[in-house]
Amino acid sequence: MTETPGRCAPGYLGGVYLNTEEQREKFIDIMAKFTVYISKYLPDDVYVKLKELRGKEDTALAMIIYDAMFEDLKLADELDRPLCQDTGVIQYFVQVGTRFPLIDEMEECLREAVKKATILGPLRHNAVEVFDEKNTGNNVGKRIPWIDWEIVPDSDEVTIYVYMAGGGCSLPGIAKVLMPLEGYEGVVKLVFDQITSYGINACPPLLVGIGIAGSVEVAAKLSKKALLRPIGSKNSNPRGAELEARIEAGLNAIKIGPGGLTGENSVMGVHIEEAARHPATIAVGLSTGCWAHRRAVIKINADMEYEIISHRGVVL
Repeated sequence: MTETPGRCAPGYLGGVYLNTEEQREKFIDIMAKFTVYISKYLPDDVYVKLKELRGKEDTALAMIIYDAMFEDLKLADELDRPLCQDTGVIQYFVQVGTRFPLIDEMEECLREAVKKATILGPLRHNAVEVFDEKNTGNNVGKRIPWIDWEIVPDSDEVTIYVYMAGGGCSLPGIAKVLMPLEGYEGVVKLVFDQITSYGINACPPLLVGIGIAGSVEVAAKLSKKALLRPIGSKNSNPRGAELEARIEAGLNAIKIGPGGLTGENSVMGVHIEEAARHPATIAVGLSTGCWAHRRAVIKINADMEYEIISHRGVVL
């Protein structure tokens, strides 16, 4: 590193000029530490929602389960270890500017960050190669970590959503193309059939993500992106927001409760994301997040300075 008086490319951090290799190492270090951090601490909105749901319970068993969740969070902090033994399959949803200096190296940097995070966490080894049925031992494998890309024109920043897709919370996931006459009633039926059949396995209260589109792969992707929204946010279309609220009310009326052991509520929220569909199809995707919804977002600029949006005030 060399001192430099101005702000110049490729990177400038705290009065110190970074060359490309130093930028790369800094980015990997930030993302490794960030990935580890979210394995131990819930995002602000999830923590607040759990507190709210705990306050609505009036049965001893439900309150005990919620109290156990908060005790788990306390111990994760005190013992500096992941809050759940299943640290999931790592997924990155990347919104990268065309002028971000590491855009060409982004995928390899994120793979290296996962390897480093696996050791630092430590994170459980959750990447099993299909057909070979062999665990890679470092959470990196074919197309894993999963990376979803969005290119942002004329920007030198990158915003990265990190999601830990655990086994239990992934179990209710489904995608299906409905006949058009099934309508939105068919969407609701599919959601309720899956949540009532598999929801208790996903460690409720759940965050429910629904994608509606014209083909199955788009609907599935949108359902996962719906889980990245802050809890309490609404669909931009008033009809979509109304459907979110109605499905949430209906699922809560089932009273699955914390841990699936009954209680006043079943879900932390219902989020719907949509894409224009073909007139002859209604494709539906469903994804769920568990009570330990480890979703986080960080913004990094060209100088490798960062802002953690999901966990306010955190410095890695």
